[in-house]
Amino acid sequence: MSRIRSNLNTAAAEFQHNYAVNQARIAEFRAKQDAARHQRPARDLERLLKQGKLLPRERIERLLDPGTPFLELSSLAANMEYDGEAPTASCITGIGMVSGREVILHADDSSIKGGAWYPLTVKKIVRCLDIALENRLPVVHLCDSAGGFLPLQSELFPDKHMAGRIFRNQSMLSKLGVKQLALVFGHCTAGGAYIPALSDYAVIVRGTGAVFLGGPPLVKAATGEIVTVDELGGCDLHTQVSGTCDYPADTEAHAIALGREIVAQWESPKKWATQCDAVEAPYYDPDELYGIIPGDIKHGFEMREVIARIVDGSRFHEYQPAYGTTLVCGYANLWGYRVGILANNGVLFNDSALKGAHFIELCNQNQTPLVFLQNITGYMVGKEYEARGITKDGAKMIMAQSCSRVPKFTVMCHGSFGAGNYGMCGRAYDARFLFAWPNHQIGVMGGEQAARTLAEVKTKQLERNGQVPDQAVIDEVYSSTLMAYQEQLSAYYSTSKLWDDGIIDPVDTRNALGVSISASLNAPLDPAGYGVFRF
Repeated sequence: MSRIRSNLNTAAAEFQHNYAVNQARIAEFRAKQDAARHQRPARDLERLLKQGKLLPRERIERLLDPGTPFLELSSLAANMEYDGEAPTASCITGIGMVSGREVILHADDSSIKGGAWYPLTVKKIVRCLDIALENRLPVVHLCDSAGGFLPLQSELFPDKHMAGRIFRNQSMLSKLGVKQLALVFGHCTAGGAYIPALSDYAVIVRGTGAVFLGGPPLVKAATGEIVTVDELGGCDLHTQVSGTCDYPADTEAHAIALGREIVAQWESPKKWATQCDAVEAPYYDPDELYGIIPGDIKHGFEMREVIARIVDGSRFHEYQPAYGTTLVCGYANLWGYRVGILANNGVLFNDSALKGAHFIELCNQNQTPLVFLQNITGYMVGKEYEARGITKDGAKMIMAQSCSRVPKFTVMCHGSFGAGNYGMCGRAYDARFLFAWPNHQIGVMGGEQAARTLAEVKTKQLERNGQVPDQAVIDEVYSSTLMAYQEQLSAYYSTSKLWDDGIIDPVDTRNALGVSISASLNAPLDPAGYGVFRF
């Protein structure tokens, strides 16, 4: 493969402006992330200290192999929900190495409301276990939760993808032979009691660990029985009498050591054989991504310059470079793994949609994982393009992408608007991992387009009713729509809702994809096959 020839002028005023804007964006992102990870009320930290407990991130640090990477997922989940009371959605998830094995971790954060599960906590845990299922990743649960946040119980319990899905996913993992370990540091209450009960192995800390369907207050209210935590669900009861847990631990450090020893006994799965070559760092400095990404969402940029700062040696074999030029397709290596890349250089026309569909088929044929770099305003609209069959051609790309058998990975590099999100493997299309940059915006259309559209609709509505449109009313529709869209389009809104697997710094994209691709190779390829392509 030949090296991409970069035309970037780092001395240009535009580069310098973009660089400054994106440095400010990254500073804001890092500040938000640091606050979500570490800022807690002093009383909560003092409570854990008195109980002799480690903080959840201290537990994770001691569990992971020293010097190995940890890819945290959705670090800003719930950042715009619950009046800020549930940072990171009250739990930590991510991929790391334990005793030389790739695992995914789920850790309750008892420094937040005792580790109570909010609706988005449940969604985050379900997503963690979805990832485990999709990639056949063993799971380590670090349990310390007071149970469901009862004021929001109607959003926690009854529906298909609520709390019951956690235990369904655990059961499916067991059916597939994917190992699970529960380290019980604190309470596992109500439904949460099933996490250790459904795990292959369970370690419980004496004195602080407890597992019960109903805690002492509920038992007293329901039966009149007065019982202590230890009598009801403590370490000795469950390791000596009930058999719900397997190993007693005297301290948290002891529990973590036992956990590492247990994981060390697990077999290392054989990964499926995709092409993998020697690793080569990008030839161009990834730091230059800050000068490439525009300060304004409406401004375009050259995606080949982005690819050149992510892939090995900045080398890229471009497929059909002269056809369908608003979609860049081609092969590259990323941490040695051969991947097929699809990156938007603008709106998708008929030819770019057909090119994308064909390239996806080729990657499925030669078992090459797909990486989608979204910078998309949508498929082209208008009378001419509908006559050419833009809907039909866009459907071909969606069909090819939806039915892909190889792992897919998506990075939201800029805008993601309209049906272009679908063709480029948005959240609904089962990307193994989907990450966003802080500048990312997502919506059915851009804020200004939506505001103009609704203002036009309001004008027509008034005219149909025989009224003269009041410009003040029209202006209010425009401004209120634009304000709402500006909030809801933002990367922070998107990640708060768990529409992605986390915001990442653009310079970390290569590393995040490398960990993700490696994890994905633990699962066998899906069967080959497509639905009906409309010609």
